[in-house]
Amino acid sequence: MNPISSTLDAIHLAPAQSYLNLTLVPLLSDEPTPQAYLTLDEALERRLVSITELTQSGSVPELRFDNLTDEQVLLLDGEELVGAKQNRVLNITILVGGFAKIVIPVSCVERGRWHNLSHEFRSARRHMFARARAAKMAQVSMSLRSGGLRHSNQSEVWADISAKAERMKAHSATEAMADIYDSERPRLDGFEKAFQPLANQVGAVFAINGQILGAELFDSDAAFKKLIGKLVGSYAMDAIEEPVGQPETISPESLNTFLERIKDSSIEAFPAIGNGQDLRLGGRGISGGALVADGRVVHLSAFSVVA
Repeated sequence: MNPISSTLDAIHLAPAQSYLNLTLVPLLSDEPTPQAYLTLDEALERRLVSITELTQSGSVPELRFDNLTDEQVLLLDGEELVGAKQNRVLNITILVGGFAKIVIPVSCVERGRWHNLSHEFRSARRHMFARARAAKMAQVSMSLRSGGLRHSNQSEVWADISAKAERMKAHSATEAMADIYDSERPRLDGFEKAFQPLANQVGAVFAINGQILGAELFDSDAAFKKLIGKLVGSYAMDAIEEPVGQPETISPESLNTFLERIKDSSIEAFPAIGNGQDLRLGGRGISGGALVADGRVVHLSAFSVVA
Protein backbone atom coordinates (compact mmCIF):
# COMPACT_ATOMS: atom_id res chain seq x y z
CA MET A 1 0.00 0.00 0.00
CA ASN A 2 1.36 3.43 -0.89
CA PRO A 3 1.90 5.98 1.91
CA ILE A 4 -0.85 8.29 0.67
CA SER A 5 -3.45 5.54 0.63
CA SER A 6 -2.48 4.22 4.06
CA THR A 7 -2.51 7.75 5.50
CA LEU A 8 -5.98 8.50 4.12
CA ASP A 9 -7.28 5.14 5.36
CA ALA A 10 -6.43 6.26 8.91
CA ILE A 11 -8.22 9.62 8.57
CA HIS A 12 -11.69 10.37 9.96
CA LEU A 13 -14.12 12.91 8.54
CA ALA A 14 -15.81 15.47 10.77
CA PRO A 15 -19.07 17.25 9.86
CA ALA A 16 -18.72 19.83 7.12
CA GLN A 17 -18.38 23.53 7.95
CA SER A 18 -19.56 26.30 5.61
CA TYR A 19 -19.21 30.03 5.23
CA LEU A 20 -21.06 31.62 2.33
CA ASN A 21 -20.23 29.39 -0.65
CA LEU A 22 -17.04 27.76 0.73
CA THR A 23 -17.33 24.41 2.50
CA LEU A 24 -14.60 22.66 4.45
CA VAL A 25 -14.71 19.01 5.55
CA PRO A 26 -12.22 18.53 8.42
CA LEU A 27 -9.84 15.57 8.24
CA LEU A 28 -8.96 14.18 11.67
CA SER A 29 -6.21 11.86 12.87
CA ASP A 30 -6.34 9.71 16.00
CA GLU A 31 -2.57 10.02 16.39
CA PRO A 32 -1.23 13.16 14.73
CA THR A 33 2.56 13.46 14.67
CA PRO A 34 4.14 16.19 16.82
CA GLN A 35 5.33 19.05 14.63
CA ALA A 36 8.93 18.17 13.76
CA TYR A 37 9.75 21.35 11.85
CA LEU A 38 9.26 25.08 11.79
CA THR A 39 6.78 26.57 9.38
CA LEU A 40 8.18 29.13 6.96
CA ASP A 41 6.44 31.96 8.81
CA GLU A 42 7.88 30.83 12.15
CA ALA A 43 11.39 30.60 10.74
CA LEU A 44 11.22 34.01 9.08
CA GLU A 45 9.73 35.65 12.17
CA ARG A 46 12.65 34.38 14.25
CA ARG A 47 15.17 35.25 11.52
CA LEU A 48 16.35 31.66 11.39
CA VAL A 49 16.39 31.49 7.60
CA SER A 50 17.52 33.71 4.76
CA ILE A 51 15.86 33.77 1.32
CA THR A 52 17.57 35.78 -1.42
CA GLU A 53 17.95 36.00 -5.17
CA LEU A 54 20.18 33.24 -6.47
CA THR A 55 22.74 35.74 -7.81
CA GLN A 56 23.05 39.51 -7.94
CA SER A 57 21.46 39.54 -11.38
CA GLY A 58 18.73 37.12 -10.24
CA SER A 59 17.05 34.07 -11.75
CA VAL A 60 13.26 34.10 -12.13
CA PRO A 61 12.61 30.37 -11.44
CA GLU A 62 15.10 29.91 -8.57
CA LEU A 63 15.95 31.40 -5.18
CA ARG A 64 18.61 30.70 -2.55
CA PHE A 65 17.39 29.38 0.80
CA ASP A 66 19.78 29.25 3.78
CA ASN A 67 18.64 27.52 6.95
CA LEU A 68 20.54 29.14 9.83
CA THR A 69 19.25 26.74 12.50
CA ASP A 70 19.53 23.05 13.28
CA GLU A 71 15.73 22.70 13.03
CA GLN A 72 13.97 21.54 9.88
CA VAL A 73 11.83 24.11 8.05
CA LEU A 74 8.72 23.29 6.02
CA LEU A 75 8.04 25.32 2.86
CA LEU A 76 4.65 24.78 1.23
CA ASP A 77 3.75 24.66 -2.42
CA GLY A 78 2.05 27.98 -3.26
CA GLU A 79 3.38 30.05 -0.35
CA GLU A 80 4.24 33.56 -1.48
CA LEU A 81 7.53 35.34 -0.84
CA VAL A 82 7.67 39.11 -1.35
CA GLY A 83 10.55 41.52 -1.92
CA ALA A 84 13.90 41.33 -3.72
CA LYS A 85 13.53 41.72 -7.50
CA GLN A 86 9.95 40.37 -7.77
CA ASN A 87 7.44 38.39 -5.71
CA ARG A 88 7.48 34.59 -6.13
CA VAL A 89 5.52 31.52 -5.02
CA LEU A 90 6.99 28.13 -4.18
CA ASN A 91 6.57 25.44 -6.82
CA ILE A 92 6.67 22.47 -4.45
CA THR A 93 6.61 21.56 -0.78
CA ILE A 94 10.12 21.24 0.66
CA LEU A 95 11.42 20.06 4.04
CA VAL A 96 14.75 21.84 4.52
CA GLY A 97 17.24 20.14 6.81
CA GLY A 98 19.14 21.86 9.60
CA PHE A 99 21.81 24.30 8.39
CA ALA A 100 21.08 23.31 4.77
CA LYS A 101 21.73 25.70 1.90
CA ILE A 102 19.61 24.88 -1.12
CA VAL A 103 18.17 26.31 -4.33
CA ILE A 104 14.36 26.37 -4.31
CA PRO A 105 12.14 26.36 -7.44
CA VAL A 106 9.65 29.23 -7.66
CA SER A 107 7.32 31.04 -10.04
CA CYS A 108 7.00 34.79 -10.50
CA VAL A 109 3.70 36.37 -9.43
CA GLU A 110 4.67 39.98 -10.17
CA ARG A 111 5.29 40.29 -13.87
CA GLY A 112 5.93 44.03 -14.09
CA ARG A 113 8.85 44.44 -11.67
CA TRP A 114 12.50 43.43 -11.91
CA HIS A 115 14.35 45.63 -9.44
CA ASN A 116 15.29 45.21 -5.81
CA LEU A 117 12.92 46.33 -3.08
CA SER A 118 14.94 44.47 -0.45
CA HIS A 119 17.91 42.14 -0.18
CA GLU A 120 15.95 39.32 1.44
CA PHE A 121 12.44 37.99 0.94
CA ARG A 122 9.79 38.02 3.62
CA SER A 123 6.63 35.97 4.00
CA ALA A 124 3.40 37.33 2.55
CA ARG A 125 1.32 35.07 4.84
CA ARG A 126 -0.80 33.94 1.93
CA HIS A 127 -1.05 31.14 -0.62
CA MET A 128 -1.61 31.37 -4.34
CA PHE A 129 -5.30 30.98 -5.19
CA ALA A 130 -6.26 27.33 -5.43
CA ARG A 131 -7.16 27.01 -9.13
CA ALA A 132 -3.84 28.58 -10.15
CA ARG A 133 -2.04 26.29 -7.69
CA ALA A 134 -3.73 23.27 -9.29
CA ALA A 135 -2.63 24.36 -12.77
CA LYS A 136 0.90 25.10 -11.58
CA MET A 137 1.13 21.74 -9.83
CA ALA A 138 0.28 19.93 -13.06
CA GLN A 139 2.88 22.01 -14.92
CA VAL A 140 5.57 21.22 -12.35
CA SER A 141 4.75 17.50 -12.47
CA MET A 142 5.09 17.55 -16.25
CA SER A 143 8.41 19.40 -16.01
CA LEU A 144 9.72 16.91 -13.47
CA ARG A 145 8.69 13.90 -15.54
CA SER A 146 10.03 15.23 -18.83
CA GLY A 147 13.22 16.99 -17.81
CA GLY A 148 13.88 16.45 -14.12
CA LEU A 149 13.17 20.10 -13.29
CA ARG A 150 10.48 21.56 -11.06
CA HIS A 151 9.52 24.46 -13.29
CA SER A 152 6.09 25.88 -13.95
CA ASN A 153 4.92 27.30 -17.26
CA GLN A 154 5.69 30.89 -16.30
CA SER A 155 3.64 32.45 -19.09
CA GLU A 156 0.59 30.46 -17.98
CA VAL A 157 1.12 31.49 -14.35
CA TRP A 158 1.16 35.14 -15.44
CA ALA A 159 -1.92 34.56 -17.60
CA ASP A 160 -3.84 33.06 -14.67
CA ILE A 161 -2.98 36.06 -12.48
CA SER A 162 -3.84 38.56 -15.22
CA ALA A 163 -7.20 36.90 -15.88
CA LYS A 164 -7.96 36.82 -12.16
CA ALA A 165 -7.15 40.52 -11.80
CA GLU A 166 -9.38 41.38 -14.77
CA ARG A 167 -12.32 39.36 -13.47
CA MET A 168 -11.99 40.92 -10.02
CA LYS A 169 -11.29 44.42 -11.34
CA ALA A 170 -8.08 44.64 -9.31
CA HIS A 171 -5.50 47.13 -10.59
CA SER A 172 -1.78 46.55 -10.10
CA ALA A 173 0.98 48.74 -11.46
CA THR A 174 3.35 45.75 -11.47
CA GLU A 175 0.79 43.02 -12.29
CA ALA A 176 1.29 41.60 -8.81
CA MET A 177 -0.90 38.87 -7.37
CA ALA A 178 -0.49 40.63 -4.02
CA ASP A 179 -2.64 43.53 -5.20
CA ILE A 180 -5.54 41.20 -6.01
CA TYR A 181 -5.42 39.89 -2.44
CA ASP A 182 -5.16 43.39 -1.01
CA SER A 183 -8.24 44.48 -2.98
CA GLU A 184 -10.24 41.60 -1.46
CA ARG A 185 -8.75 41.65 2.04
CA PRO A 186 -12.00 42.49 3.93
CA ARG A 187 -13.84 39.58 2.33
CA LEU A 188 -10.88 37.23 2.74
CA ASP A 189 -10.72 38.09 6.44
CA GLY A 190 -14.33 36.97 6.78
CA PHE A 191 -13.58 33.58 5.28
CA GLU A 192 -10.40 33.08 7.28
CA LYS A 193 -12.08 33.92 10.59
CA ALA A 194 -15.01 31.61 9.88
CA PHE A 195 -13.04 28.36 9.99
CA GLN A 196 -11.31 27.28 13.19
CA PRO A 197 -9.40 23.98 13.46
CA LEU A 198 -10.77 21.12 15.52
CA ALA A 199 -8.83 18.95 17.94
CA ASN A 200 -6.64 16.49 16.01
CA GLN A 201 -7.47 18.13 12.68
CA VAL A 202 -4.67 17.54 10.18
CA GLY A 203 -6.32 18.72 6.99
CA ALA A 204 -9.46 19.45 5.05
CA VAL A 205 -11.33 18.92 1.80
CA PHE A 206 -12.47 22.21 0.23
CA ALA A 207 -15.51 22.78 -1.98
CA ILE A 208 -17.12 25.81 -3.62
CA ASN A 209 -20.89 25.71 -4.08
CA GLY A 210 -20.80 22.00 -3.29
CA GLN A 211 -18.17 21.17 -5.93
CA ILE A 212 -14.94 19.73 -4.53
CA LEU A 213 -11.87 21.69 -5.56
CA GLY A 214 -9.06 20.17 -3.50
CA ALA A 215 -7.65 18.79 -0.27
CA GLU A 216 -4.75 19.64 2.02
CA LEU A 217 -3.33 17.13 4.50
CA PHE A 218 -0.46 17.32 7.02
CA ASP A 219 1.19 14.94 9.43
CA SER A 220 0.75 17.35 12.35
CA ASP A 221 -2.37 18.97 13.80
CA ALA A 222 -0.15 21.70 15.27
CA ALA A 223 1.16 22.57 11.81
CA PHE A 224 -2.31 22.59 10.27
CA LYS A 225 -3.57 24.90 13.02
CA LYS A 226 -0.86 27.42 12.12
CA LEU A 227 -1.50 27.15 8.37
CA ILE A 228 -5.27 26.88 8.10
CA GLY A 229 -5.76 30.63 7.63
CA LYS A 230 -3.47 30.79 4.60
CA LEU A 231 -5.02 27.67 3.08
CA VAL A 232 -8.58 28.93 3.57
CA GLY A 233 -7.51 32.17 1.91
CA SER A 234 -6.21 30.22 -1.09
CA TYR A 235 -9.59 28.59 -1.71
CA ALA A 236 -11.58 31.67 -0.67
CA MET A 237 -9.92 33.70 -3.43
CA ASP A 238 -11.70 31.41 -5.90
CA ALA A 239 -14.92 31.23 -3.89
CA ILE A 240 -15.47 34.99 -3.93
CA GLU A 241 -15.69 34.91 -7.72
CA GLU A 242 -18.63 32.50 -7.61
CA PRO A 243 -22.27 33.34 -6.87
CA VAL A 244 -23.33 33.04 -3.24
CA GLY A 245 -26.63 31.45 -2.32
CA GLN A 246 -27.58 28.94 0.31
CA PRO A 247 -24.55 26.84 1.30
CA GLU A 248 -24.51 23.67 -0.79
CA THR A 249 -23.52 20.45 0.95
CA ILE A 250 -20.94 18.06 -0.40
CA SER A 251 -22.62 14.77 -1.18
CA PRO A 252 -21.13 11.77 0.65
CA GLU A 253 -20.80 10.04 -2.70
CA SER A 254 -18.73 12.83 -4.27
CA LEU A 255 -16.56 13.12 -1.15
CA ASN A 256 -15.84 9.39 -1.04
CA THR A 257 -15.17 9.32 -4.79
CA PHE A 258 -12.71 12.19 -4.50
CA LEU A 259 -10.78 10.58 -1.64
CA GLU A 260 -10.75 7.20 -3.39
CA ARG A 261 -9.37 8.82 -6.52
CA ILE A 262 -6.52 10.30 -4.50
CA LYS A 263 -5.76 6.90 -2.99
CA ASP A 264 -5.89 5.21 -6.39
CA SER A 265 -3.85 7.85 -8.22
CA SER A 266 -0.75 6.86 -10.12
CA ILE A 267 2.34 7.90 -8.17
CA GLU A 268 5.81 8.75 -9.41
CA ALA A 269 8.50 9.18 -6.76
CA PHE A 270 11.48 11.52 -7.10
CA PRO A 271 14.22 12.48 -4.65
CA ALA A 272 13.03 15.61 -2.90
CA ILE A 273 14.81 18.92 -2.82
CA GLY A 274 15.72 18.80 0.86
CA ASN A 275 14.61 15.84 2.94
CA GLY A 276 12.35 12.98 1.87
CA GLN A 277 10.67 12.01 -1.38
CA ASP A 278 8.64 14.12 -3.78
CA LEU A 279 5.57 12.16 -4.95
CA ARG A 280 3.59 13.32 -7.99
CA LEU A 281 -0.01 12.18 -8.35
CA GLY A 282 -2.00 11.86 -11.54
CA GLY A 283 -4.83 10.08 -13.30
CA ARG A 284 -8.58 9.64 -12.70
CA GLY A 285 -9.35 13.34 -12.41
CA ILE A 286 -6.66 14.12 -9.81
CA SER A 287 -3.57 16.32 -9.93
CA GLY A 288 -1.42 16.49 -6.84
CA GLY A 289 1.84 16.27 -5.02
CA ALA A 290 3.04 15.05 -1.67
CA LEU A 291 6.19 15.20 0.41
CA VAL A 292 6.98 12.01 2.31
CA ALA A 293 9.75 11.94 4.93
CA ASP A 294 10.60 9.50 7.71
CA GLY A 295 7.78 7.22 6.61
CA ARG A 296 5.01 9.80 6.89
CA VAL A 297 3.15 12.11 4.55
CA VAL A 298 4.32 15.52 5.72
CA HIS A 299 2.10 17.44 3.31
CA LEU A 300 -0.31 16.45 0.55
CA SER A 301 -2.10 18.75 -1.88
CA ALA A 302 -4.55 17.15 -4.30
CA PHE A 303 -6.91 18.89 -6.72
CA SER A 304 -9.93 17.75 -8.68
CA VAL A 305 -9.25 18.04 -12.41
CA VAL A 306 -12.16 18.56 -14.78
CA ALA A 307 -11.44 17.05 -18.18
